[in-house]
Amino acid sequence: MSPQQFPRFYPIIDAMHFSAAPDPAGAIVQFARELLQAGASLIQYRDKAGHARAMLSRGRELRRAVRNPARLIMNDRADLCLAAGFDGVHLGQDDLSPAAAHRIFQQSAQPDLWIGFSTHNLDQLREAEPMPVHYIAVGPVFATTSKANPDPVIGLEGVRQARRITSKPLVAIGGITRQNCKSVLDAGADAVAVLSDVVESPRKSTEEFLRILG
Repeated sequence: MSPQQFPRFYPIIDAMHFSAAPDPAGAIVQFARELLQAGASLIQYRDKAGHARAMLSRGRELRRAVRNPARLIMNDRADLCLAAGFDGVHLGQDDLSPAAAHRIFQQSAQPDLWIGFSTHNLDQLREAEPMPVHYIAVGPVFATTSKANPDPVIGLEGVRQARRITSKPLVAIGGITRQNCKSVLDAGADAVAVLSDVVESPRKSTEEFLRILG
């Protein structure tokens, strides 16, 4: 997929936000449905605290709810991506390498699964450019509360510099809201990944993000 075709809005569902719900899995699925009903076409599922069995169970429920043409991405775990029938995996600096994930996918029945990769500075982005990844995430662009120990903020200038380094789809992440998302695209990002600003009202927020991003 070219940068021009990449969805501009990339919401992230964080299981942590649903841990206190009477039925966390059901709440996650309902949240995803609201994102889809509002027009989201690319969704990431993140569960940093859950054990593999729960992640797989919830992932399979999400997969049943999220059908084509929407694309569903598993955070961190290439093995669970395959087991749950997701459309790709998003890897961090401390996860399985993109090259290893690529080899695993090539040996599976789903060789065309997406691989996304997080970077936090220009050196990491330069290293990621030749890797077998479908998109590169960069951030945090702004201060964020969604991570316990966030990397240093790169700002809009960091996005501009990142754009000059890579020709792959560039996803900006970190502290992005409806108020600042347009400035991030103007700085050169192809898409914005959003977590906190969709939690309270997923359908309304998604509709507004899509309207603003155009």
